[in-house]
Amino acid sequence: MVKLLPALVALLVACGSARVSAPDAPPAPSPDAAVPDAFLEDLERRTFDWFWETTNPANGLVPDRWPSNPFSSIAAVGFGLTAYGVGAERGYVTRAAARDRVLATLRHFWRAPQGPAASGVIGDRGFFYHFLDNGTGLRYGTTELSTIDTALLMAGVLFTQSYFDGTDAAEAEIRALADSLYRRIEWPYFDRDEAGITMAWRPEPGRLFGPGKWRGYNESIILHVLGLGSPTHPLDVEVWDRYTSTYEWGDFYGYEHLNFAPLFGHQYSHVWIDFRGIQDRYMRARGIDYFENSRRATLAQRAYAVDNPDGWAAYGPDVWGLTASDGPGPVEAVIGGVERVFRSYWARGAAAGDIRDDGTIVPTAAGGSVPFAPGATIRALMEMRARWGEHLYGRYGFLDAFNPTLAIPVETRRGAVVPGVGWFDDDYLGIDQGPIVLMIENHRSGLIWETMRENPHIVRGLCRAGFAAGWLEGRCP
Repeated sequence: MVKLLPALVALLVACGSARVSAPDAPPAPSPDAAVPDAFLEDLERRTFDWFWETTNPANGLVPDRWPSNPFSSIAAVGFGLTAYGVGAERGYVTRAAARDRVLATLRHFWRAPQGPAASGVIGDRGFFYHFLDNGTGLRYGTTELSTIDTALLMAGVLFTQSYFDGTDAAEAEIRALADSLYRRIEWPYFDRDEAGITMAWRPEPGRLFGPGKWRGYNESIILHVLGLGSPTHPLDVEVWDRYTSTYEWGDFYGYEHLNFAPLFGHQYSHVWIDFRGIQDRYMRARGIDYFENSRRATLAQRAYAVDNPDGWAAYGPDVWGLTASDGPGPVEAVIGGVERVFRSYWARGAAAGDIRDDGTIVPTAAGGSVPFAPGATIRALMEMRARWGEHLYGRYGFLDAFNPTLAIPVETRRGAVVPGVGWFDDDYLGIDQGPIVLMIENHRSGLIWETMRENPHIVRGLCRAGFAAGWLEGRCP
């Protein structure tokens, strides 16, 4: 078992039926409130600009990563569609400019051909391929038809349906296209057996349905809710209880919660769904909600960094954050007399019985958790910028990842080592930029949450999953 720091034990609370009483990390001494506010505005604007300036305005394709930009990611498009509404509200762009960008995006995804062919299409049965070619806007290589990435795209699509509520023809077309895109998806096609929703499909011979299933607590809550909420091709209502039956509840550094090692699994669904005060059958039995669960996961990971059992450089109360990200590897090196193995892209994380850590810190791990633990997360982001901003914080906010342990001169596949300082990535990733800008906005104004509360498809999906109370009171049949 992971050991507990004695200094932390008094702050941590064992399992109970109420929300955990361990507080967010204590505030810095006599903070100037204007400082974090100005910092959040700067970070949010820079991260928004990444979506606005790197996206192809003709078809709305958001790069998977930039500046390398090998292809577009449909999940990044979903984050981008949502970010445009944020930009309009904040005055970063006009509402008309945001509307036009959204309309170009939805038109492309609606008009591009679908079908079972291996090429020349954007998707099949309403689902979309994970990666799209930057030039043609169609399937990239042999990438998979992805259930989760389609769900993340659709979450952004449905946000635009509810946000653009004006009476002009362009906003009316946005609402119609969004509804049509969502209604076209044949969700039961991936519900193949009792083992869970299938993750992927490919048209190539022998590569149809992949072995992966959505089991255990993870980012697929949004997928299940959208599938259950469909008015045309819904998942069976039994799917939700089947999914939650695979959950694993455990203790990590004194925080009892549904464990999932990378923090993105505790963030993605929360970008669009306000889980505060609403509960399904599973969470009613535990006495908390999914928002509280993500708060515990965030603070547990911070406690892990404070303990730092493997002695990675710089880890501490204000330097932490593990989630899927780029990394410096594959590199093996002896540093300070210790043999270290550094990985490339990897689903880094820390949870009960599942530690995936090579010293690589990912700013979106804290940035995507700002609403759950604002004190701890904002201080961590500010500390990262203060200590490493010259190499880490630029035109579009935080680069994807950095590693202070790997500070010796070695060649890396991606990014570069600054001797004596650490390794720093050279790309921004769309699926990591998205949670930063959108969860900061949820923390500041609740814009995405409030907008999505009014979307009938989201409400229907939550009701069919058995969620009740809170803002859903009186809204379920």
